[in-house]
Amino acid sequence: MDNNVLQSIYKYVIEKGDMGICVVDTEGKLLIYNKKMRELEGVNEDEYEERRALEIIDFEIEKSDIYKVLSSETPILNVKKTYWNKKEQEVTYISNIYPLHYEGALVGAVEFARDITQLEYMMYQPLRRYGAPLTFDIITAVSPVMKDVIEKAKIVALSRMPVVLIGESGTGIDMVAEGIHHDLKVQNDMFIALICRRDEKTVLKQFEKYIVEKEKITFFAERIEYLSLEAQEKIVELFNNHPNHQHVLIASVGKDPIDLIQKQELSKKLYRLFSGITIYVPPLRERKEDIMPFIDDYFKRHRDSFGSSIQGLSEEVRETFLKYDWPGNLKELEVLLDEITSLITNETIVESHMLPVHFKWKIQSSCEEAEQEVPTSDLFVIKNQQDIRPLDVYMKEVEEYYISKALDFHQGNISKTAAALGIRRQSLQYRVKNFKLNKKSENID
Repeated sequence: MDNNVLQSIYKYVIEKGDMGICVVDTEGKLLIYNKKMRELEGVNEDEYEERRALEIIDFEIEKSDIYKVLSSETPILNVKKTYWNKKEQEVTYISNIYPLHYEGALVGAVEFARDITQLEYMMYQPLRRYGAPLTFDIITAVSPVMKDVIEKAKIVALSRMPVVLIGESGTGIDMVAEGIHHDLKVQNDMFIALICRRDEKTVLKQFEKYIVEKEKITFFAERIEYLSLEAQEKIVELFNNHPNHQHVLIASVGKDPIDLIQKQELSKKLYRLFSGITIYVPPLRERKEDIMPFIDDYFKRHRDSFGSSIQGLSEEVRETFLKYDWPGNLKELEVLLDEITSLITNETIVESHMLPVHFKWKIQSSCEEAEQEVPTSDLFVIKNQQDIRPLDVYMKEVEEYYISKALDFHQGNISKTAAALGIRRQSLQYRVKNFKLNKKSENID
């Protein structure tokens, strides 16, 4: 195969691939800027041709990561970026940038960008996956404390007063916020969820954009204390400069707002802007009577969506779920149910052998902390025929458990752990990386 044919194949693969690719020479001149990268940056064909003519990728290149790689000749790996591109689209991607050498000399740098916009969104808001608006009717709460939360939220919707929702992540605060939006007597144009633990420049840009363009928006600022005090004050200034609106303001914080103000993590002015009323949303461990209704509702939706036969939990699993403290709240419970149901075929009841090993470890760890002693581990004991799993699955679970314990004993030191296990350091790193990737995909799914 001659060089011209190979070059055509390379160009086709680069242009059609689903990973953004950008290559520059040592002077920052643009050599490759494929279709996916143009999509991430929001650059149309005309702008692309102009930028090629200018032969630059960033007007502030000295501040960019690719410039840092050119200067240091050191890779910059796994950098997550969230921003609004030229088409006013919010984009999140993970970037790896490498120096390029030829015959020992630096000739440029290449950036590979993997688009995780949708995965990132679902990571922060997994409870949105119902395929329908999140109204109060969807919240399957039977506990008195959650019924009180919903009643107060309905008052907020009726009066359109600003509200601060207080509670841990994953408690369903996002459902309460959107429930308020859908319960408004005079409907707003849009519900805008702002994830404040992410890039605050993106959050501020969203506030600036919609305050000016729209008159009736429901703003939900999730974990607003993650913004810097400067950014919080900027939000107050934006609303003060645009007083003629009918926006509904909802914010959430993870701790007592008074404590956050005293620690200078929350602006007193911002708290006053949002706090017409405050509502505390308790964690799942304080309202365990909501666990089974949530699970029953989840299984009903699974049967309706996938035609499965799953009906409920065995008594043993039910007791396990009710004893567990659920530090990740409803989010942790839903992700666990996702994992369990992804492996079912014609089962009608979730038995203990169907629980993922990592969840069994959590249960065991919580028992160890409660009893202040190490019980005998039975994670891999075969008690009956139902405990038998495919050999490759079993061996992976054993390997992950054994390596994790070895790392614990050596305080996470890769070199010492590898030596103790009798394997190469690179081999251990590869295995640990695979474990983390599997866990990450489980959380996203």
